[in-house]
Amino acid sequence: MLMLLYSAALILGLLISSPWWLFRMLTTERYREGLPQRLGRVPQHLRQAITGKRTVWLHAVSVGEVLAASRLVTELEAALGDGWRVVISTTTRTGQTLARQRFGADRVFYFPLDFAFAVRACMRALKPAALVLIESELWPRMLSECERSHVPVVVVNARLSDRSFARATRVRNLWGRMLRKVTLWLPQSEEDARRLVALGVNEDIVRVGGNLKYDIRAPRQSKIAELIHAAAKGRSIIVAGSTVAALTSSESSEEEKLLDAWLMIGPNDPTLVIAPRHPERFAVVWELIRKGNIPVLRATDLLDGKLEGETTWASDPNRKPGVGIVLLNTIGDLANVYGIADVAFVGGSLVSRGGHNPLEAAQFGVPVVMGESFENFRDIVADMRRAKAIRIVEDEFDLNIAFEVLLTDKRAARTMGENGRTVFLQRQGATARAVEAILQLLPGAQA
Repeated sequence: MLMLLYSAALILGLLISSPWWLFRMLTTERYREGLPQRLGRVPQHLRQAITGKRTVWLHAVSVGEVLAASRLVTELEAALGDGWRVVISTTTRTGQTLARQRFGADRVFYFPLDFAFAVRACMRALKPAALVLIESELWPRMLSECERSHVPVVVVNARLSDRSFARATRVRNLWGRMLRKVTLWLPQSEEDARRLVALGVNEDIVRVGGNLKYDIRAPRQSKIAELIHAAAKGRSIIVAGSTVAALTSSESSEEEKLLDAWLMIGPNDPTLVIAPRHPERFAVVWELIRKGNIPVLRATDLLDGKLEGETTWASDPNRKPGVGIVLLNTIGDLANVYGIADVAFVGGSLVSRGGHNPLEAAQFGVPVVMGESFENFRDIVADMRRAKAIRIVEDEFDLNIAFEVLLTDKRAARTMGENGRTVFLQRQGATARAVEAILQLLPGAQA
């Protein structure tokens, strides 16, 4: 009965919103892309790729989840052997693009809409031996169909933010029913595990697995990182990753606060790399920077061979050569670019967004600065603070001081960076734990 009510509500919501969706599909290609796959049609190239193979279906919503899953896919297939194939679905277009680059287009597809006909069509075509979900995107129909078909579901890298936990607690009985359809939970931390049990998950199926992102072997440099380093022409480099918009029109965005802090440093200011969290904000942030008459380049400009900024600072004899700001408007390059930073700022923290993971930068031995909103990674920040591996700032003025201190006192910056890398190394091993757990649920899998 609950599934019938859920399906009816889903159809009603789709019908009500259909004028908007139809308009977006007519005017925007990204809303049309993958529509047949979202309706349950498994592409022919994917059918061919799994012919004669047993499959494990891994779902990674977007770019962050695809990056987290990269090493897991490689090591899981190596452990399974030749008779198996891991297939990967995503929800977003950016996630789909990165997944095709990382894993090959022949086994990547769009996750179906949560209608019975679409989900069942995918299940019939793929015949998965298991479904692996990265983090916590759960769909009731998909979980019910897996339960009906006796397909085990593993949630890897599971995380419950303060906001998600508060919402789930309000509908604990209903939410708990869905959570219990999962066969095995591998949450990132003890706190995430505690929250799952509090929502009604049997503690016997909850094992702390850690965070897959700590096992990513990102090279210290890449093509785009090398180009940014060259464009800086010897200036120090600040990398501001995963920056976000303001919550209200009366607030400043993180990019505005970063620009204020950067402009206070002086004429020999460092090169500032800004990487907005959401690709749809690339154009907005670009226009914001250009309004300040600052020498700025996009990462795509550098890839196209452009090495001079948009303004005339290059002719100012009082300033060092080198671009002032680089807008990182590519997908999947932030981790590599952190590797060339002298100082890293981790976004989602100067506005009340809960923050992003500071260890993504700390893995490179880079000193990390964050704002006071870090609820989503409270335990990590606590570990880093104990290790003196992070600096928490209140506003753009405090941020400016942090930048100046860390850029001036190289010894202190190096010590902070080394401390952060130690914290990162202590948290590795999630991939091996996930592979072992998944193999235990697959009869006949190669150990």
